[in-house]
Amino acid sequence: MPAFTLRVNGTPRTVDVDADTPLLWVLRDVLHLTGTKFGCGIAQCGACTVHLNGVATRACTTPISRVGERAVTTIEGLSPDGSHAVQRAWAEIDVPQCGYCQSGQVMAAAALLARTPKPTDADIDDAMVGNICRCGTYDRIRQAIHRAAGEG
Repeated sequence: MPAFTLRVNGTPRTVDVDADTPLLWVLRDVLHLTGTKFGCGIAQCGACTVHLNGVATRACTTPISRVGERAVTTIEGLSPDGSHAVQRAWAEIDVPQCGYCQSGQVMAAAALLARTPKPTDADIDDAMVGNICRCGTYDRIRQAIHRAAGEG
């Protein structure tokens, strides 16, 4: 079994896993970073969203062999104390209902704001379309993104 060295939340981590092991399972089962959730396993729901060099990426379909040198950021690494603007806005707006999808939602929103600091509703729709919330908190998600952008 090959060894892969990843930079996860700013820390180098070496893991011995098969090259085709999805990043999601490396994070959850090997590194015990369980904030990233398994939802569908086919990159359709967004629960497993992490950042690879700041880009929102579905960890469930990203083999560890394709991560390479890119920095991996999970919900645990977005802000250790919950002070990221998106995390604060999520709490202020009271976005979560069941909460299962929220780490993926937060990571997608943070990636959006990093590249588009003042997003329009259309920008938000485009960035968040692949993140499914079965509780339907989409209006609060949009509100929280605008608040995190300093608009609400």
